[in-house]
Amino acid sequence: MKYDVTVIGSGPGGYVAAIRCAQLGMKTAIVEKYPTLGGTCLNVGCIPSKALLDSTEHYHNALHNFKAHGINIDGALKVDFEQMLKRKDQVVKQTCDGVSFLMKKNKIDVFTGHGSFIDKNTIKIAKPDGSAQTIETGKTIIATGSKPATLPFITIDKQRIITSTEALKLPEIPQSMIVIGGGVIGCELGSVYARLGTKVTVVEYLYRLIAGMDADLGHELEKVLKKTGIQFYLNTGVTAVSNEGNMVKVTARNHKTNTDVTLEAQYCLVAIGRRPYTDKLGLENVGITTNKRGQIVVNKHLETEAPGIYAIGDVIEGAMLAHKAEEEGIFVAETIAGQKPHINYLLIPGVVYTWPEAAGVGYTEEQLKEQGTAYKTGKFPFKASGRARASMDTDGFIKVLANAITDEILGVHMIGPRIADLIAEAVVAMEYRAAAEDIGRISHAHPTFTESFKEACLAATGNRALHI
Repeated sequence: MKYDVTVIGSGPGGYVAAIRCAQLGMKTAIVEKYPTLGGTCLNVGCIPSKALLDSTEHYHNALHNFKAHGINIDGALKVDFEQMLKRKDQVVKQTCDGVSFLMKKNKIDVFTGHGSFIDKNTIKIAKPDGSAQTIETGKTIIATGSKPATLPFITIDKQRIITSTEALKLPEIPQSMIVIGGGVIGCELGSVYARLGTKVTVVEYLYRLIAGMDADLGHELEKVLKKTGIQFYLNTGVTAVSNEGNMVKVTARNHKTNTDVTLEAQYCLVAIGRRPYTDKLGLENVGITTNKRGQIVVNKHLETEAPGIYAIGDVIEGAMLAHKAEEEGIFVAETIAGQKPHINYLLIPGVVYTWPEAAGVGYTEEQLKEQGTAYKTGKFPFKASGRARASMDTDGFIKVLANAITDEILGVHMIGPRIADLIAEAVVAMEYRAAAEDIGRISHAHPTFTESFKEACLAATGNRALHI
């Protein structure tokens, strides 16, 4: 059987690439190692984690905020953890089933098994039952995603020393948990269990949380998460992790004080990032090499060293984000079709789905300082927002960075309520190279959280914010 395009991997990048190829008239196949489509994001990443984040936030609000709203809950409030996980699994199933429907709708052939290259036009599919088949393809898109990373001296036993995958299906609500890594995954899953009453301790090598984002967001997120009881050890590098039976022992050293700390907890979640997953792809059979970080090297068209083979998403350089992979999938499909698509990587937003949420797009303040770019700052706190006061979501702020001379918006960094949705306005504004003045003169409905973006833009244009 011969295809115009074969996509290896069915995560957000892979399945979107397949859909776009099919829309453009190409006979398309998709190869997925696991029995369900959707990759890490839908199965053990973005979707299940957001389901648990929402469920635990409901519980947290019922426990701490309902009374202030005049809602009294009779009887003891308790968590049905089994039902919480069951709902999470239902959300995952519905979402993955939706991807299967889209494959059928777009007449994309789905092959279940581990795909690898025999040569640049022949894909071997090793099936779960031990059999194998081959398909012929004109072009191939590698979209195999990533796996949780670890440290050389840490053994992930998936029992007490776990990754994000196991953290989504624990048999119990832990009494205590150590999280190694204060990035997006560590903060999100740490907050899930902290809301449920787990004593959570986060150990982070760097001096602040979510280090890839604007520093102000990391500092504010630390303050907010401390309110839920999370304890932080920043500037601290883990030196040893051991499973002691019913407990895990973690030893770490503080870089500033040169002192050691020993921590114990029921579970240890290793959340230090992810690594590209290219295992047993047969890249050597088609002359594709990886860099020192394990990433596949591509050109500006996202084509690898092997002509006709492309790579997208977590297996190539750049942020490991589902929506980045989607954009790259569309980009490659349209490139193969002879179109001239483009991606502005600067304007791909990053989001942290804690509560409050955090997000950023464009340059951080640290980057502008490093570049020597003259900029001005506008900041507006949610405690000055009427809508935020009404919903009791007054933590956080919106920060706008604009060119000091032209007033063009160079970066927007937010932490607060519904930020994952609010950041889209900043992306649109920056895609069209709006000035802070432009946003300040656009009418925003009242009362809404989005007014705070307008106010931050006004603050950046001569301290013109109205409500502070």
